[in-house]
Amino acid sequence: MSTSAPTDRAPELALPITDPELEQRLRARLAVIEKDLAGHTQSRSRFVTEAASHLLEAGGKRFRPLLVCLTAECGPDADAPEVITAASVVELTHLASLYHDDVMDEALVRRGADSANAHYDNNVAILTGDFLFARSSELTATLGAEAVRIQAEAFRRLVEGQILEGVEPEEGVDPVDHHLEVLAGKTGSLIATAARYGALFSGASQEIQEALVAYAEIVGVAFQLSDDILDIASDESGKTPGTDLREGVPTLPVLFVRRANDPGDARLLELLDGDLTDDAALAECVSLLRAHPALAEARAYVQARAEEAKTALAPLPEGPVRTALEAFADIVAVRSV
Repeated sequence: MSTSAPTDRAPELALPITDPELEQRLRARLAVIEKDLAGHTQSRSRFVTEAASHLLEAGGKRFRPLLVCLTAECGPDADAPEVITAASVVELTHLASLYHDDVMDEALVRRGADSANAHYDNNVAILTGDFLFARSSELTATLGAEAVRIQAEAFRRLVEGQILEGVEPEEGVDPVDHHLEVLAGKTGSLIATAARYGALFSGASQEIQEALVAYAEIVGVAFQLSDDILDIASDESGKTPGTDLREGVPTLPVLFVRRANDPGDARLLELLDGDLTDDAALAECVSLLRAHPALAEARAYVQARAEEAKTALAPLPEGPVRTALEAFADIVAVRSV
């Protein structure tokens, strides 16, 4: 049975690290985690191994394991073996969720390669996601009961967020609040778990753990909201402007337009409620949204959330870890401008 995942690729850092010694430590840990992840996708069946390695081989930023390793620097034992295990747990959970997401979205491409559902079929993709969730659970069990509780809570919130994304808000619920709840579950929960695990297993204080979790919850949602804005405002984001609009995916600027309920938005609302598979209609819709105050309102909201995330870091001592986390929050804000 071969280990097909790239065990020796140089890890790129998805967070801005300016301290050379910290960068070296993080790169070394990520290299170990990459090898461990390849091992955790192994099965007695060559086919299962191949399917479970499919998205791992496609790469990815490894943001969540990096966050585990970075927040571990807040405790006295950043090199504890449990830190490495915890980093694998969150990345395997994330990978598993991608298999399921692509089936639900009928996606054809993931990380520049065929999605698992396109490469194999929906059944294989769903069951491979389940296999990776099981692997993650096995690893979590080795970390103790508290780790299991944290992981179970994150998994529940992740699944709830995924379910809520596909349904209309309940009566009386603001669609903006519904959207934020979806993102908090789908993205914020696992990013917060990554931050908590690093601090927990390195022996950081409870105060530091809570500060990092608060930061990660906020910045994770803000990062996804900045994607909402880039879908409309950017020609350089890597995907065609208005892709989410065309697919009917709710985004913060659109939700702000609908909430305003301004009679002057009649044409824009007509387009949003119409068929945006037509290129001319999509281009007109994007143009109207770019000129609409809702886009500036969305940007201001994301920037405020980024500042809130930085404020949550107040209990952390000054140093390269806090600097890196603050810089990431600044990047989130800049992405929305």
